[in-house]
Amino acid sequence: MPVLDWILIGVALSMDAAAVSMCKGLATGRVKPRHCLVAGGYFGFFQGLMPAIGYCLGYTFAGFITRYAHWVAFILLALIGANMLRESFSDEEACQSCSFSPATMLPLAVATSIDALAVGVSFAVEGMTWMQMLTAVAIIGCITLVISAVAVWIGSLFGTGKSHVAERVGGTILVLIGLKILLEGLGCWPF
Repeated sequence: MPVLDWILIGVALSMDAAAVSMCKGLATGRVKPRHCLVAGGYFGFFQGLMPAIGYCLGYTFAGFITRYAHWVAFILLALIGANMLRESFSDEEACQSCSFSPATMLPLAVATSIDALAVGVSFAVEGMTWMQMLTAVAIIGCITLVISAVAVWIGSLFGTGKSHVAERVGGTILVLIGLKILLEGLGCWPF
């Protein structure tokens, strides 16, 4: 598989993380460079880690992983999105989507990168060497880091003081991304 394919895979895989990062920027309003780095770091790390895990498990569990990965991603994203929607209608000022804490970022990073597990399985099925896989994983992780960090900043340009609206948008996006992953996994996605 050529390097250009790995770059395109990295860009495609990073879109879920970019959407969530943009919502984080919307909810936060005034972001600092560390916000961009934290989001980029979490999403980039897990977007690179999941294909590596998929590659390692691919030879043994390929059928099981590809059969249920879409359900796991859907459930995680739907739960996180539903919680964000619920919180957006509460009167509390502190919104979880504004948080860049590990308790908030970790489930988001795992949920948005779970589809990359199947990519790792395809790497194993394709017969990639360990060096090729490590190079692909590094490219995917770096691309996601950069795109997610920029997306937080872009989101902040549009969202000062609109945390409840941003939470609703972010929660809805997460549920829709989860639904899209589920429909793709079930073979019902027309695109």
